[in-house]
Amino acid sequence: MIPSEIVKELDKYIVSQDEAKRNLAISLRNRYRRKNIKDKNMREEITPKNIILMGSTGVGKTELARRLAKITKSPFLKVEATKYTEVGYVGKDVESIIKDIVSLTVKRFTSEKTEELKEKYYDMAVEEVAKKINNLDTLDDNFKFNLIEEIKKGNYDEETIELDKSQYEQGNKSPIIEIMGYSEKGDIGDIIQNVMSMGEGRKGKKSKVKVKEAINLIINKEIEENLDYDEIGREAVKKVENDGIIFIDEIDKIAGTNSVGRGEVSRQGVQRDILPIIEGTTVMTKYGPVRTEHILFIAAGAFSEASFSDLMPELQGRFPLVVSMEDLTKEDFVKILTTVDYNLIEQYRSLLLVDNVEINFTKSAIDKIAEYAYEQNCTVENIGARRLAAVIELILRDIMFEAPYKEFKKINIDKKMVDKIIKNEKEDENLDKYIL
Repeated sequence: MIPSEIVKELDKYIVSQDEAKRNLAISLRNRYRRKNIKDKNMREEITPKNIILMGSTGVGKTELARRLAKITKSPFLKVEATKYTEVGYVGKDVESIIKDIVSLTVKRFTSEKTEELKEKYYDMAVEEVAKKINNLDTLDDNFKFNLIEEIKKGNYDEETIELDKSQYEQGNKSPIIEIMGYSEKGDIGDIIQNVMSMGEGRKGKKSKVKVKEAINLIINKEIEENLDYDEIGREAVKKVENDGIIFIDEIDKIAGTNSVGRGEVSRQGVQRDILPIIEGTTVMTKYGPVRTEHILFIAAGAFSEASFSDLMPELQGRFPLVVSMEDLTKEDFVKILTTVDYNLIEQYRSLLLVDNVEINFTKSAIDKIAEYAYEQNCTVENIGARRLAAVIELILRDIMFEAPYKEFKKINIDKKMVDKIIKNEKEDENLDKYIL
């Protein structure tokens, strides 16, 4: 995707923040450009231009990074800088960031490969089950085809067949541990003999299994035998090295200040430990060494109590792009509730339709919700777009509690209804100051 197309895709989910979108789109496109450079030495020299997003909570910092990763199916990990400590302190080591993103990528690849193999071996499993239902060799082709199709439709799911489950189940090795702990004589020869005899006793023992379960057992056995975990690990490492995106939130919380307390020393230590990972180093994981110089790092923070210049100069240099994000306005809130894909109103509408309740918000009601959310952010605490969820939850609380109704119900939420609920909420808030 070219940068303008990436921005257009991000516009579906995040309102405003045009400068941040443009910078992120360019970073993403530069990855594609780098991969297509024929000169290998030049390709190695080009590293991502890491970005710091500065802005209040709820303006879309995390969502921008997450959606960016989703567009390209890149490995993505969100971490909080405050959760890590420098080497020598009790807490999480910063190298675990790389280990975690590799582990997540391995899980994703394993899941994807498993789904591919499920499709690949499904027909074979159905045919094997069909043979146990009826001897296919004695049937004509038309009857064979019909039987297999009936099984696929689920018409035989509750039928039972005889199957040696020990050949398919993963848990057939666990008795060894049980016997080792159970032996009264403590003679290793007896233990081994018992284990071997148990294995012989289990072998060939058939039991009644439902067709649906039998198909799954056969497929799972084939998957286990054909899934190459070493190859998945290598692919995951390569993907992380070239396409990984790590989002470091609350980086301003580890910025140094003028004080020299023990906590400040720890914060400086975390910055020093993060620095080589961002600059480019090799981290050992159980799937192999991972080079970090081509991973894209996106950091974020409110920077309300600290400034960008409070970070170590070396760390500042590793984030050449600094983008200030705008606080959201009432107009932005209206757009979030109306133009964003899978917006909050659509989400709540879908939730209540499950209980046969159809809700509809008038334009004036949405305006009032946006106005109240903006007002609360200005007077109470600015939590950005997250305020909208709290307001809509308040508006729909009674409806969600009373649903489902006896019959299908349509509820129209207008400005008058929103005004009434908000007025009651404000009265409750005003009474709080008189309570001791």
